[in-house]
Amino acid sequence: MLLVEDDDKIGSMLVSALTVNGHEVDWQRTGASATLAAAHAGFDLALLDLGLPDVDGIAICRQLKHRQPDAVVVILTARHDEMDVVAGLESGADDYLMTPFRMTELLARVRAHLRRTAARPAPAAALTAADLAVDAGSRRCWVGGREVRLRPKEFELLVRLLSTPGVAVSRDQLMADVWDENWYGSTKTLDVHVAALRHRLADAANQFEPTADVPSITTLRSFGYRLETPE
Repeated sequence: MLLVEDDDKIGSMLVSALTVNGHEVDWQRTGASATLAAAHAGFDLALLDLGLPDVDGIAICRQLKHRQPDAVVVILTARHDEMDVVAGLESGADDYLMTPFRMTELLARVRAHLRRTAARPAPAAALTAADLAVDAGSRRCWVGGREVRLRPKEFELLVRLLSTPGVAVSRDQLMADVWDENWYGSTKTLDVHVAALRHRLADAANQFEPTADVPSITTLRSFGYRLETPE
């Protein structure tokens, strides 16, 4: 596990708690050293403070996800502005925690993410809808024959919704299926990932003339989402 935190007190507390709970932690105090560490050794999960002294944490998040797209990045932020949180999630983060946070919640989130990653299924079946094709086994997606790059959680959301087209899926069910059945905490991350998925599919479809036909994701207020396939 990679920990990127410049505050000695917080960093020491996190290393101690994570180590006691069986995690091996590589603690880096700057964005530059974190990038270097990620280049030389893999990591399954990163805890990333956004308020780093040398480089903005959002830029580091992008670099970490670029190096290891399937690794989980959880941002730790004292920035209580909602747009800062959204920017962090849009940079590739899988989850976030506002500081100060309860250690029990952070440990529960870490366990949930690692459990979900270890149990991630790799079905071989192909899923299609109009000009969209998804190969869940190879984790690849195409629109009109052109490959579309999706982040891990975006891909898993698409597979989950595409496996039951036209069916309303609750927010709780999506969080259980794509994040973890024992998840607790904010579901804002779900909204951001759905918005990003919509954007990527629309952008891919607009590369064609006429526009390619791809499914749309309908928001069901106070319930969840439904994937609509083109006629």
